[in-house]
Amino acid sequence: MSEPKDRHAAVTGIGVVAPNGTSTDTFWKATQEGLSVLDRVTREGCEHLPLKVAGEVRAFDPAATIEERFLVQTDRFTHYAMAAADFALEDARLGQGSIPDAPYSIGVVTAAGSGGGEFGQRELQQLWGKGSRFVGPYQSIAWFYAASTGQVSIRRGFKGPCSVVASDEAGGLDALAHAARAVRRGTDVIVAGSTEAPLAPYSMVCQLGYDELSREEDPSRAYRPFTDGACGFVPAEGGAMLVVESADAARERGADIRAFVAGHGATFTGASRWAESRAGLAHAIGQALAEAGCAPEEIDVVFADALGVPEADRAEALALADALGEHGTRVPVTAPKTGFGRGYCAAPVLDTAAAVLAMEHGLIPPTPNVFDVCHDLDLVTGSARVAELRTALVLSRGLMGSNSALVLRRGTGSAPVGERHREL
Repeated sequence: MSEPKDRHAAVTGIGVVAPNGTSTDTFWKATQEGLSVLDRVTREGCEHLPLKVAGEVRAFDPAATIEERFLVQTDRFTHYAMAAADFALEDARLGQGSIPDAPYSIGVVTAAGSGGGEFGQRELQQLWGKGSRFVGPYQSIAWFYAASTGQVSIRRGFKGPCSVVASDEAGGLDALAHAARAVRRGTDVIVAGSTEAPLAPYSMVCQLGYDELSREEDPSRAYRPFTDGACGFVPAEGGAMLVVESADAARERGADIRAFVAGHGATFTGASRWAESRAGLAHAIGQALAEAGCAPEEIDVVFADALGVPEADRAEALALADALGEHGTRVPVTAPKTGFGRGYCAAPVLDTAAAVLAMEHGLIPPTPNVFDVCHDLDLVTGSARVAELRTALVLSRGLMGSNSALVLRRGTGSAPVGERHREL
């Protein structure tokens, strides 16, 4: 471990596997352009279900990046995590051969809401259809929420502090905060994030009990938060992994500091009690601002939770006004997930990746499929907005009642807005 000099938690690598891009570059290109990839569900066995629209990852071949011996042991959600972790480590210049000698200096933290439902369903079908001799030994671990943390750390030989947040959507931000705390306490590097794969038949049936889930069959109208047409959220698969490390360690090895994890806050207000989430989310925002030493007016952009439920959307808009004062109605707000879906724990991690990229490029991505905003918000719609972005606020709420807020500050390697915009 490094000497405790500058223990600020820095983001040095981003890896993405999402419905709108299976690399960070393709994800950002689609996100900044406001492309919507929501479409009819095509996964086998789901045709008859009332959930008709989702964000599917359709251009991902796990065998291209992951060894066969790991593929047969793991579910789709872990395939996404291993690939995204590879991308993030390469982005941070911590690829194979450049990892620090001490394996105990690197840990892994992931969050998961659904686990490995597809793997589990396949094994149960083998059990019912053919008998117990046809059930593999990996059934006991592939579905488990901690599978991604375990497989990423085993595959890479990381022996630092490893953990998993088994939670609802807000757990994605909580995992990043956990990583930042571990770095501040002395761990050099944490690979952190979340990926989900909730689109197998078994997993989708389990979701049908959520009143907040959109049943709209038109992809362009299925996920429209902050509008009169809001009818719930559209689920998605995929996610993102980030490399979080001490700023001092990053500088010593010449890595680019893309952003700083500056502050975090979390509260709990109960399942589907959306009116009460107003106070809980506002309190979480206040906690995050206090930890970051950030005044409300310093927030340059908000990446909204954007549930798509009228009562929840109203509570979020009011929470921003409560926590940020008059600035809460003026600060630009965006929800790029309306173009690719709300991937449970992975949703706020993808928002975090987008926020880091937005600060780097001086560009606020738009909110696809949303135009007629009915709340007192400066929601960015239509096309991206050029802006000087120094500080971003990412928000998340879970269906089970968690609320989380994360403050990010721009990294030290960003170019002026004009230069970045000309490069696009």
